[in-house]
Amino acid sequence: MERKSFRVVLILAVAAFLAIQACKKDEEPEDTQPQEFVADNSTFSGFMSWPLEATNQGPDPALGASFPGNDLTVTRNIYFKNGQEPVNGVYPKGTVIVKYSTNPLLTVNEFKAMVKRGENFNTSGNGWEWFILNPDGTIAIDDDGNPLRGANLADGDCTTCHTQALTKDYVFSK
Repeated sequence: MERKSFRVVLILAVAAFLAIQACKKDEEPEDTQPQEFVADNSTFSGFMSWPLEATNQGPDPALGASFPGNDLTVTRNIYFKNGQEPVNGVYPKGTVIVKYSTNPLLTVNEFKAMVKRGENFNTSGNGWEWFILNPDGTIAIDDDGNPLRGANLADGDCTTCHTQALTKDYVFSK
């Protein structure tokens, strides 16, 4: 009889434990991904060691001749953090892309980036935020100390240009 009581108590204890665990799982949110990804200087750290997804030589047709250094000597290297790929044609929040452009004739080196911020940021650009970086990957600042980042930047409207790649979620290189 004592052995039977022990089994009953053990079964009830296991059942109670499983019920409590099931309730805990119901309380956890299904989507644990943050609603918005906000990049900072650490986001771009070591970008030249990321997967090099594309190297393009010559003028960038999206920029046109009005951009300085957009000629036959320019080289653009495109780096994707973690080799990110689109999911059903759309890049997920937290996607980070850096473009490093060089032009040896003009000694121009440009470091630009785009980050899929998500939430309600830049709804006309599907959540992308644009950046101008320093060579070390930190976010550049203007003469007033403001970071060079946002939906649109002073050197041009990045969203407008990238709408030419609308079918690829504003990304030219993949």
